[in-house]
Amino acid sequence: MARSLTDDAVHGQQNAHDAPGGGWQSIQATETHFLREKVPFKGNALMLKINQPKGGFECPSCAWPNPAKPGPAEFCENGAKAVAWETTAARTTPEFFAKHTLSELLDWSDHALEKQGRLTHPMRYNATTDKYDPIDWDTAFREIGERLKTYDPQKVELYTSGRTSNEAAFLWQLFGRMLGTHNFPDCSNMCHETTTVALPQSIGVGKATTTLEDFEHADAIFLFGQNAGTNSPRMMGLLHEARQRGAEVITFNPLRERALVKFANPQTPRDMLTNRGVPISSQYHQLRIGGDIAAIQGMCKRILEADDQARQDGRRGVIDHDFISMHTAGFDDFAAHCRALSWERLERHSGLERAAMEDAAAAWMRAERVICCWGMGITQHIRGGDNVHQILNLLLMGGHIGRRGAGACPVRGHSNVQGDRTVGIFHKSGEAFLSKLDEVFGIDCRREHGHDVALCCEAILRDEVDAFLGMGGNFFRAISDQARVAARVKHIPLTVQIATKLNRSHLLHGKAAYLLPPLARTEKDVQAGVEQTITIEDGMCNVQGSTGALEPASPHLRSEIAIVAGLARATLTPNPKVDWEWLCEDYARIRDKIEATQPETFRDYNRRLDAEGVFHLDIAARDRLWHTDSGKANFLFPGDMLTEDDSAPDDTHFQLLSIRGHDQYNTTVYSYDDRYRDIYGTRSVVMMNPADMEKHGFEAGHRVTLTAVSDDGIERQVSGFKLIAYDLPENCLGAYYPEVNDLIPVTNRDRQSNTIAGKSIPVTLSLMSSEEVENATGMLATS
Repeated sequence: MARSLTDDAVHGQQNAHDAPGGGWQSIQATETHFLREKVPFKGNALMLKINQPKGGFECPSCAWPNPAKPGPAEFCENGAKAVAWETTAARTTPEFFAKHTLSELLDWSDHALEKQGRLTHPMRYNATTDKYDPIDWDTAFREIGERLKTYDPQKVELYTSGRTSNEAAFLWQLFGRMLGTHNFPDCSNMCHETTTVALPQSIGVGKATTTLEDFEHADAIFLFGQNAGTNSPRMMGLLHEARQRGAEVITFNPLRERALVKFANPQTPRDMLTNRGVPISSQYHQLRIGGDIAAIQGMCKRILEADDQARQDGRRGVIDHDFISMHTAGFDDFAAHCRALSWERLERHSGLERAAMEDAAAAWMRAERVICCWGMGITQHIRGGDNVHQILNLLLMGGHIGRRGAGACPVRGHSNVQGDRTVGIFHKSGEAFLSKLDEVFGIDCRREHGHDVALCCEAILRDEVDAFLGMGGNFFRAISDQARVAARVKHIPLTVQIATKLNRSHLLHGKAAYLLPPLARTEKDVQAGVEQTITIEDGMCNVQGSTGALEPASPHLRSEIAIVAGLARATLTPNPKVDWEWLCEDYARIRDKIEATQPETFRDYNRRLDAEGVFHLDIAARDRLWHTDSGKANFLFPGDMLTEDDSAPDDTHFQLLSIRGHDQYNTTVYSYDDRYRDIYGTRSVVMMNPADMEKHGFEAGHRVTLTAVSDDGIERQVSGFKLIAYDLPENCLGAYYPEVNDLIPVTNRDRQSNTIAGKSIPVTLSLMSSEEVENATGMLATS
């Protein structure tokens, strides 16, 4: 069984994790990264403007929201790293590209590529020299537009990164729809699309029902499949405060993560003086990979047993029967399902002992207000949607939706990944939005569904893509089946990448390829002589303005909005209702158009933004209004959930969990260190339970090959990874993303949303011989 620890036991067996997360090491890391990027003074000065409501800029890293009254230092270590990386003094100029062929650059690591600094000029691929050459903007737009005009719009893909602003994303999808495509693969398809699809089925909305204020009143906070210390460090401050006032934090995570054990808040003087920190998880349950459904249903089973006993004894029940009766559908069937589950099966599938699930259920029953948070450890599974449904079932049983101090809190990734969807980046947009676009702009949008990331990849593998246009991101590195898809990119007639820094996706190019550098979020955006403000929507539905503070890294950069407008003017037939240049001169005009297409969601968009600098979008479920087919919140579960043993490890293979390092954000690798896991100088590692090492004849330091287990006849392998002993359940492995993406078949995805199943990858492990290691010198996993 996996290990579950409670209270003192959690904090008495820390081993290598004795030091808390955060603390002085966090401050030291922040300053180290500013120094490495040669911006120590500029970087620190910028930290006074980050995440400030009026006149400041929004952090280009995660989507964690700002408090109602931000403090003067409203940032975290990893936000500072993102700013340092973006504002670096280094530049990737035409002279750099003149020295290096793209074939040569393909041998560089991801870190080394981005470390070259900010792109300074628009570039065009030269097939004769295998290099990028500088090109002027007008020529680039004209050539791209001439090519796009000749392609089948249904074979054009417009990808969007979550860094993209509301205004740029809105124009991006408008450009695509006017071109005639409905293919909008989006970075959310690789992370929280599962949430966006599954949440509405349960409660009618695909967003968080919580606000930051709710965390101040919660009695218990459950964390499922989320490592806040690395992926959303500002959340740690709220967990720190919650524990200090007596709330419980119950964590379910296969890996033992340092910050979730103990955290020293860098903005708390007491913590900094003692560097001892505050215990975070009152219970820490290291369930097996893929065991969340069983663990949650085990909790529900215990809660139902306690409720049945209480009512039988004439006492008040422990679940909210009034809420269930008035606001939900499907409870009786779900309750019968849970009651019928055997503890033996729940233990086997969860990897937890019955007592552990009962301890977690007891914490739920002690709490009057419960918040459930989850990350990609929940969403990136074949049954990710089912995972989300079970979390909502747990909340609905206690009436923990639509009241203060309680609710559903999906912790999303990139800073505007949620806003991009809200303003129209979606391959399955509904009729109400599309008909409004038709009305406002005099166009005729396609109604059939287009491509998400998975379907885009499959189209590339079939050579059915004529053009791929990427608005930010590192698409061809982030995807599953990376090597197979990358090998087909050269057959795409046109690739266009809009990016601030060089990455691997720019080296995996089509027959014609362009690299267009935009302004970064930290930089001033001046149009028609006036500094512009963009907006983003954070993970709790707050829309906030962002105004850059720095001079652009190069005079040759253009804003994302100006780039979209330039492409549109060069490609589309003139439309009297869409004056691209006029829209670019004042971004408030774009916001007016967003409001015109979604008048209820964005009512008084500019007025509210000007007045407060931030406003909250209405979330119906917070008011207990359920926009579902039943008109109520739904208890959802598939009856075969625990009979299809699709993710249970056995003796023939392991389950591999792909993870980020602490010095990493998505595919951006700031350094090769991961201090929270005591791993330094390399990312070429596989984390393994010591008992598994002994059982299978491995030793720490062995070099191994990982082979994917699949039934499609395609061999997928990665080699040269070093084994390290780590605290995670038996039959479970951990390794860094995106280094192991080659192991994930593009078909290995959530059944409901197509989200990449990167948290449960079935693999086998084989030892490399000394001869293989010697012959592979220079080709081992990148470190």
